[in-house]
Amino acid sequence: MKQIPQHIAIIMDGNGRWAKKRFLPRVAGHVKGVNALKKIVTHCNDLGVKYLTVFAFGRENWNRPQDEVSFLMRLILKRLNKELDELHSKNAQIKFIGDRSRINSELLASVLAAEDKTRQNTGLNFSICLDYSGQYDIVQAVNRIIAENPETPVTEEILSQYLLTDGIPNPELVIRTSGESRISNFMLWQLAYSELYFTNIYWPDFSPAELEGAIEWYNNRERRFGKISEQI
Repeated sequence: MKQIPQHIAIIMDGNGRWAKKRFLPRVAGHVKGVNALKKIVTHCNDLGVKYLTVFAFGRENWNRPQDEVSFLMRLILKRLNKELDELHSKNAQIKFIGDRSRINSELLASVLAAEDKTRQNTGLNFSICLDYSGQYDIVQAVNRIIAENPETPVTEEILSQYLLTDGIPNPELVIRTSGESRISNFMLWQLAYSELYFTNIYWPDFSPAELEGAIEWYNNRERRFGKISEQI
């Protein structure tokens, strides 16, 4: 029987290149990407994955063309409102991770409403990283520690408690699509011992079958956490 990772994190990359390859506008790739995400969320829930975290919008993404950024924000708002009741009916808990000061008031209201509505759910913990970066997460944690406990020495345990992912276990499996082999400022602290799976598939084409392939790859890994392999 395959071991299902408790926490899977995904860098959803390649929407624009998927669209360009088909001579479509970049925004068409984002729409297709959201459709792919719905299938993956459903499949993770069916497989018994406890935590799913996706990188939806990084802090560096604000540097993209303004019309694309505006479209992405509207798309997130539209699909969040559309899918919320179904996710709630499946007992999923929704959490948004990132800086909330720069997203517009309408989207922020929907974010807060989704978190409040699903707060008591005990199924899949679905976290969406929005205006997030790993460096930002560490810096905001340090600043909060200094403000609240200026005399207390900072330890790894204390810093972890101030990260935006507090209460969520570190990912065992990280998936990045589109052929890129980097983590692009995603969960820098939390990925210390994650298994990193890179695939050439563009995100809009990443299917439940591709997810199971990544889990199969994960099952063939030996997780040593710095220890000498027993197979040597």
